[in-house]
Amino acid sequence: MFRRRTQTSAEGSPVPVEDPKPQGTPRKGRPTPKRREAEGRRRSPVTAPANRKEAYRLARERERALRAKHREALLRGDERALPARDRGPVRKFARDWVDSRRLPGQYFLPVVFVIMLLSMVPFPIPVRSVVLLVYTLSLPVVMVLVLASSFYVAARVKKEAAEKFPGENIKGVGFYAAMRSSQMRRLRFPKPTVLPGGIPVALKDTATAKK
Repeated sequence: MFRRRTQTSAEGSPVPVEDPKPQGTPRKGRPTPKRREAEGRRRSPVTAPANRKEAYRLARERERALRAKHREALLRGDERALPARDRGPVRKFARDWVDSRRLPGQYFLPVVFVIMLLSMVPFPIPVRSVVLLVYTLSLPVVMVLVLASSFYVAARVKKEAAEKFPGENIKGVGFYAAMRSSQMRRLRFPKPTVLPGGIPVALKDTATAKK
């Protein structure tokens, strides 16, 4: 009888239950929700190409992006993007010296092109004979002017570069300037940064935009 009462009282007594942890408290050993979200944003899913065609497409897109970035650096005049032959303050000085002047060499190709077009036009015989005579006489004259201008440019640039940069290597800068002077302005590389007269290109663009 006493045994049954003891068992009943033991079974009916409430069992103490521990208070649950607050909802805002993170569990031990696990990152907080904010940390998981930040890690999820930082991690971008990397998927391998499904086939060879997809791999070629991704490679072409990467090459296209690199070329576009390189072209932007060239247009900005970034020295790191230029070829080795165009780097350095001496070569920059030679380019600006040539680009700031109107030299006969830059008109050689346009003049020859125009004369060739005129020689192919079916003019009447008297006019055609005059055009051929002009073509025959003007071509050697233009070539002499271009050669004389090239020698002048090479000598002047080399002399001024030696005075302006006494500690720099100026080997080949004269030939570099002469070759640039014989090119059309639109075809020069790197792109000219000054206009004839020494006006920076950026200043002209800014003035044009304001107008």
